[in-house]
Amino acid sequence: MSFLRPHFDALSALRNFLADPRFASALTVTAVGTAVCAQLLQNLIGWAGLIAIVVTLVALSSGALLARQAELEWQGLLPVSLMVFVGLAAISVLWSEYQWASLGGIAYLVAFTILGVSIALTRDTIQIVRAFGDVFRVVLAVSIGVEILSGLLIDTPIEFLGVEANLGQLGPIQGIMGSRNQLGLVALLALITFGTEFATKSVSRRIAISSLVLASGSVLLSRSPVILAVLVVVASAAGALAILRQVKPERRRIWQLGILAATIVVAIVSWLARSRIISLFSANSDLSYRLNLWRGVFDLIARNPLEGWGWVGYWRPDVQPFPVFAIAGQREPTSALNAYLDVWFQLGLIGILVFIGLVILTFTRSWLLAGQKRSLMFAWPALVLVALLVTSLAESSILVEYGWLTFVVCCVKAARELSWRRAFANSDEPGEPLTPPAVRL
Repeated sequence: MSFLRPHFDALSALRNFLADPRFASALTVTAVGTAVCAQLLQNLIGWAGLIAIVVTLVALSSGALLARQAELEWQGLLPVSLMVFVGLAAISVLWSEYQWASLGGIAYLVAFTILGVSIALTRDTIQIVRAFGDVFRVVLAVSIGVEILSGLLIDTPIEFLGVEANLGQLGPIQGIMGSRNQLGLVALLALITFGTEFATKSVSRRIAISSLVLASGSVLLSRSPVILAVLVVVASAAGALAILRQVKPERRRIWQLGILAATIVVAIVSWLARSRIISLFSANSDLSYRLNLWRGVFDLIARNPLEGWGWVGYWRPDVQPFPVFAIAGQREPTSALNAYLDVWFQLGLIGILVFIGLVILTFTRSWLLAGQKRSLMFAWPALVLVALLVTSLAESSILVEYGWLTFVVCCVKAARELSWRRAFANSDEPGEPLTPPAVRL
C-alpha cells in the first residue's frame, strides 16, 4: 500500500491549503472583487472570460467548504427562506418561456449564492467587512482615475466602459460600474463599510478618513437621485440604531415598535408627497423612463401572473419577450429597474411572496442583532440591507452579482445568529427552555 501514500499526502496537502485562513482571506477578496467588477470584466474579456472566473471561484469555494466541513455546525447551516427562493428560481426552468436563457440565469444565480454562502461560513463579520472595504477602496479609486483620464486629460468618453467624460462638470460620473446609479450604490455601500471600519478601528485612522472622503465624493459626483434619496434613508436608519443601542434591554422592544410605527408613518407621508420628493431630488426624467418600463412589465405579468415567465436574472435583449422593452435612442434595459417587480415578472406571485418573506426575515434578524449585540460590527449587515432593499425600488442590483452576493452573506450571517432550527434543536436538550432567547421572530 506504500504506492498509495503519495496520493494521500497530496490530498492532505490540498485539504490543508484549502482550509488555510490565508487562502480563505484571498478567496474572499477575489470573490467580492469579481462580483463588484463583473460588469467591467464582461466589457474587457467578454462573458466567456467572466464565467470562467466565476466557475473557478465556485470550485475553489466548494473545496474550501469541504476542507472545513468538520469545523462547520451543520444544524441550521442555511436559511430555509433562501433555499426556497433559489429552489423556486431553479424549477422555474420547467415552465420558462426561454428555457436556455433560464438555465444560464439559474446557474449564474446559484454560482453567486455558493460564493456568498462560502464567504459567510468561512469568515467572521469583521473579516468580511475588511474584505469588502479593500475591494471598495480599489474600485472607487480606479473609477475616479478613469474619470480623470476621460473627463480631464483626454476629454473624450470611453464608450465601452460607459464613461461619459462628465468629471469636468462635476458629474454625473459612472466610473467602472457602467452607470451613475451603480457607481452611487457601490459608493454608498462603501461609505457604510468605511464608517464601520472607522468606528471599530479595524484600519488606521488615516486610511479610514481618506476612504470616507473617497466614498462621499463618489456618491456626490455620481449625482444619482436614487442614491441620494437612499442615503437619507440609510442615515436615518443609522441614527435609529445609534439610539436603540443606548436603550436599556428591558425597554428596547418598546423602542423597536416605536421605530417601526415611525417608519410606517414616514413611508405613508413620503408616498403622499412623492411628487415633491421626486422634484426635490431632480428625478423626474428617471421616473418617466421607469414608469414606461414598469407599464410594459405589468402587461407581461398579467399573462403569467401566478408562476411568472421563468428566471433569467439579467434580461436578454435577444430573447422574447425582452425586445419589446427596447426604446429608440436609449440603451436596452437589462432589468425591470425594480427588484420586486423583476421577481414578480420572472417568478410570478408565488415568487414575489417568497422573496418578500426572505427579505423580511433577513432584515428583521439583522436589525435585531444590530440593536442587541455590543459590537458595532453587527450594524454593518443591517445598514447594508437598508441600502440594498431601498435601492431595489429603483434598481434590480440585489438580484445579480455583487448585490445578490452581499445579500446572501448578510442572510446567512443573520440566520446563523438567530436560527429557529437550532433553537428548536436546543429546546430538546435537558434543562433548555422551550423557547430560547435567540428566537425573536
